[in-house]
Amino acid sequence: MTDQSPQPATLGADLRALRKARGTTLADLAAQLGRSVGWLSQVERDKSEPSISDLRAISTCLNVPMSMLFSHSAAPVAEQGYVVRAGARRPMGSGEEGLIEELLSPDLTDDFEMVHSTFQPHSRMQTPADRPTQEVGYIISGRLNLLIGDRAFDVGPGDSFRIRHERYQWSNPYDEPCVAVWVIAPPVY
Repeated sequence: MTDQSPQPATLGADLRALRKARGTTLADLAAQLGRSVGWLSQVERDKSEPSISDLRAISTCLNVPMSMLFSHSAAPVAEQGYVVRAGARRPMGSGEEGLIEELLSPDLTDDFEMVHSTFQPHSRMQTPADRPTQEVGYIISGRLNLLIGDRAFDVGPGDSFRIRHERYQWSNPYDEPCVAVWVIAPPVY
């Protein structure tokens, strides 16, 4: 007897389906992203994993929320919408930029989302963000440099910060990872 359970969709398969549903060619999407056709082809074949910035750009080009591009483990029925187990968080992006993010919220049906972020040592945000959100972060461990608008801040354990629809960029020039919890409203992932 063969297993007839459906195979989970992959990010590459989802991207290919979304791109084709919009009548966009591989070359057109790659040009919009400023990436090579070869790179995008590898992403669609699950041979390469895009960074958070890549996912943000792809979601913008395809006009879908970023959350549509993240995989997740199915929770037991009784826990769905209520509990997210540590080993079942939805990962976001490849960590290529030195940022590893996991969704702490059970789903994206609320007016906000919570994200667990780990900023690797000597990493920095490649492209500043400017999105129509309010964000509050709380540093659990390590240190992080923030540039919010034209103001620079160095935050550490126990510190919190807020970003209100302002251009911002982060960097971790330190030798230790920085771990933070972010609350973002409205949800962007």
